Amino acid sequence: MNLCHIASLYRVEEKMAKSSSMTLLSLILLLHLFFAKSEKLLAPALYVFGDSLVDSGNNNFLNTVVKANYNPYGIDFPSGATGRFTNGKTAADFTGQSLGLPFIPPYLALSEDERMKTITGLNYASGSAGILTETGTASGINLGMEKQVELFEETVGTYLSGNFKSPKKLRRYLSKSIFMVSIGSNDYINNYLRPGNYNTSLIYTPEQFAVYLLDQLKSRLTKLYNLGARKFVVFAIGPLGCIPAIVNSLKPTTRCAENVNKLVLLYNYGLHGLLEQLTFTLHGSIFVFGDVYRLSYDMNQNPFRYGLNETKAPCCIVGNTGLCIKDQAPCQDRTTHLYWDFAHPMQKINNIVAKRCFRSSSPCSPINIRKLALLPTVT
Repeated sequence: MNLCHIASLYRVEEKMAKSSSMTLLSLILLLHLFFAKSEKLLAPALYVFGDSLVDSGNNNFLNTVVKANYNPYGIDFPSGATGRFTNGKTAADFTGQSLGLPFIPPYLALSEDERMKTITGLNYASGSAGILTETGTASGINLGMEKQVELFEETVGTYLSGNFKSPKKLRRYLSKSIFMVSIGSNDYINNYLRPGNYNTSLIYTPEQFAVYLLDQLKSRLTKLYNLGARKFVVFAIGPLGCIPAIVNSLKPTTRCAENVNKLVLLYNYGLHGLLEQLTFTLHGSIFVFGDVYRLSYDMNQNPFRYGLNETKAPCCIVGNTGLCIKDQAPCQDRTTHLYWDFAHPMQKINNIVAKRCFRSSSPCSPINIRKLALLPTVT
């Protein structure tokens, strides 16, 4: 809002004050509310790429056993089960809300006409998907990271272009949008750690596999940049050695299977360096590193700091796949558990991660998402 707009608003309020004895305090409150409303929309769109941690329903439309479109999933979501792999909202949902955006729809759920009209962002994430195309396919079809980027390319070329008067305005819109990436977990739990289905652990040492994953991720992120993305939030992999699926399988003597966590840390350390490199080499870009590992590990080790008292048992009753059994009642108090099923966190945890990443100095660095959204852009 410029000074002319403020002056105009003040003149209107001055007239109202004379006729209705409106106090100066009322005027100040009205101005405060006006500014709050005008600043609420911090980014024009949020584009989400990833796996089941942020999938909002794409897997509902794929031939796979990895689905969450039934009760008790979504028991705390406004419209019930949607395909989100938790009891309520994902971290992407909370981030979108903080940016002032509506819920970001899953790409596969929209018709051609709906895609043409959607300019607040799309969600391409897919349960069981990974950075590598073959990851998770033992359970059925998914949208791997490469495919997700291809769908975004289609979005830019086919659907978004008609909403902008010139390529320059489209580029500016994309440069202001936020691109969230949360992927990599399945490349370990549904690839490297499953030698019966995949041979990656036979071909690569842990160090080599981390380097291979990062090289593939770099290629995908660079393609997004070349399509117009400038503001990225890329999350590290959480402590997979602490999830119920791993703990119940390996039965470590400690709270978490630290040998699995060491595999993840090799990737996370490399990811941090990669994002710094990309920010330096890709002109006008900024890559924010979401260190969810550190935060999630602390939740496992010190649950009472976060109002939790259960870090091993999932809230819902799980079946052989590690997902919730259909129509079985979950735990009643859904604020004290860390995990919803054998692999996914509760809505409460997603909220903590998203809100801290949005406003605090950690777990997201070098800046939080709010500051990222407010940064001037270079197309």
